[in-house]
Amino acid sequence: MPVRKPPTARQRRLGAELRRMREQVGLSLAEAAALHRVDKTAISNTESARFGVSADRVRVWAANYSCPDRAYVDALASMARERSGSHWWDEYKGSVASFMLDLAELEHHAVALRHVQITHLPGLLQHVDYARAVFREAVPPLTPEALDLQVDFRMRRQTLLDRADPPACSFLLHEAALRMLFGDRTVVRRQLEHLLERSEREVVTLRVVPFSAGGFPSAGSSTMYASGPVRQLDTVQIDVPNGVTFLDSETHLTNYRAVLDRMEQRSLEPGPSRDFIHKVLQEL
Repeated sequence: MPVRKPPTARQRRLGAELRRMREQVGLSLAEAAALHRVDKTAISNTESARFGVSADRVRVWAANYSCPDRAYVDALASMARERSGSHWWDEYKGSVASFMLDLAELEHHAVALRHVQITHLPGLLQHVDYARAVFREAVPPLTPEALDLQVDFRMRRQTLLDRADPPACSFLLHEAALRMLFGDRTVVRRQLEHLLERSEREVVTLRVVPFSAGGFPSAGSSTMYASGPVRQLDTVQIDVPNGVTFLDSETHLTNYRAVLDRMEQRSLEPGPSRDFIHKVLQEL
């Protein structure tokens, strides 16, 4: 998988998985180099994603590490076969922050997506006018050209749901996100109507967590859990003030699955959730 400069989060993830595989069998870089018959700097550069790696090499290294999980090795080999420059987000390279490109790439390759949104509605479900109102709140303020670019990129991300094979998407929306006024009431009404329309898609499951549900873990942050082709390649994305952070340790994945499950237990079922959104819409 040839490396961009700098490497993408997905390329770094492949290198990290190869490092994790080596460490699980207790091999140092020098010991692994002797086993693979390569220089240890080649292993270091591959694991840090400074160099790309072929699918064949992934399989050879996995065999040398005696990795028993065939599905996991197949998934890593598939990642290694990927080529850059062939996806829509590459058009925005150098124009938007690199984490936005990484986010689009993560969504593209996910088998399923689970979203938790507390005060914003999810980018994949935002109406264009609502998205523009959200970006108008950016600090420092965006220029008109930069604002148009951000909105355009967000709308392009939404084409994920129009694919012939879109990932199954589950959205947990807090009542606060439904009632937060980004833009005027006309914009919010349009957004809620758009939300209801999107919720009718077969691959979209939408649940609302009302104020009456009380507290729940991680109530202060928005989260996306992206399922990979195997559980070891799942990724958690959380929003932070200066962008997003990606987490993939088994501890993080286990804890965030528990957080999402707990919040889902407090949410309304899809049908009552749609009724709840209709109620909020009527109150505007």
